[in-house]
Amino acid sequence: MSLVLDPAAQDLLFREARTANTFTDEPVTDEQVQAIYDLVKYGPTAFNQSPLRVILVRSDEARARLLPHMAEGNQPKTATAPLVAILVADNEFHEELPALLPHFPQAKDMFFSERPVRESAATLNAALQAAYFIIGVRAAGLAAGPMTGYDAAGIEKEFLDGDHNVLMVVNIGKPGEDAWFPRLPRLAFDDVVQTV
Repeated sequence: MSLVLDPAAQDLLFREARTANTFTDEPVTDEQVQAIYDLVKYGPTAFNQSPLRVILVRSDEARARLLPHMAEGNQPKTATAPLVAILVADNEFHEELPALLPHFPQAKDMFFSERPVRESAATLNAALQAAYFIIGVRAAGLAAGPMTGYDAAGIEKEFLDGDHNVLMVVNIGKPGEDAWFPRLPRLAFDDVVQTV
């Protein structure tokens, strides 16, 4: 195989990793979340804009506010996951660009002065970061259960301001009993990759 990454790490991050649907009650610590962030913050985004923001739902009160906005099939696993992360795009990410892009601080106003442009950039680049976040959860030896089955407007009203949009909700923890659905098929290389 031509990959440099150890096969066991490849399995942990990709081949054996799946969306978890049940979790044990073992807590996910702040230290684990910090380690995940400290790894995935290096994933590339355009102009280093880094628009992903993460809301960690730990308290019973916050979980009670979230659950009514989850699709019915997602409510039980969200209710019992040790940690729930709401991943959101910050549409005002450009305010951080002078610090994140110090060699080109004028990018803030040159490219991102208009809200529709920022929203499009924030959504794309925060989605990239959300994917890195899921891989980081796996790298920490935890399982991720990313979901898009929810009432976005309801979550945004409950947890966010008008400058942020929810991208996904991710349950996080050690996989529980019967955590995995059967592995679904993937497209073949020739169905995806075209050389021109």
